[in-house]
Amino acid sequence: MEDLGTRIARTLRRERESAGISVSELARRANVSKATVSQLETGAGNPSVETLWALGVALGVPFAVLVDEPASAPTLVRASERGGVPSSAADYAATLLSASPPGARRDIYIIQADPGQPRRSDPHHPGTTEHMILMTGRASVGPVDSPVDLSPGDYLSYPGDVPHVFDAHEDGTSAVLISELR
Repeated sequence: MEDLGTRIARTLRRERESAGISVSELARRANVSKATVSQLETGAGNPSVETLWALGVALGVPFAVLVDEPASAPTLVRASERGGVPSSAADYAATLLSASPPGARRDIYIIQADPGQPRRSDPHHPGTTEHMILMTGRASVGPVDSPVDLSPGDYLSYPGDVPHVFDAHEDGTSAVLISELR
């Protein structure tokens, strides 16, 4: 998995070059120093939410574009391993779990489950991806042939267009489910 600094460096340079502007011009438009832009494009530096937001606005792209990690397989983010982009103005960090692509449809659900019979789902429409954040309890979630054990705060994305399962292991297990159709 690519670290956040490397991902920001790659994406920032790509978006700046796509826009056809220099490092100096991007810095001017975002009201940040040229050195800051240069450092970020080399993977150095530790940008704040505010800096990345300003760069995104200057490039005409959402904040999410600068920090999102493209996924081609199930993506698991353990609560204990999340690293967000800190704010310079408050005790706050933003951790993007998944960016919505253009034209996507997302439905959001609250899941409540107790141990017993696992909830098995048939494949949904082709192109469906499910995003699960376990809030309480423990559960095994994901494709039927490779479910992942989740603890509170863990995030998992997986193909929803294959058979999948939600198997609660504790009473009062709850989760947020976002079903996305691209």
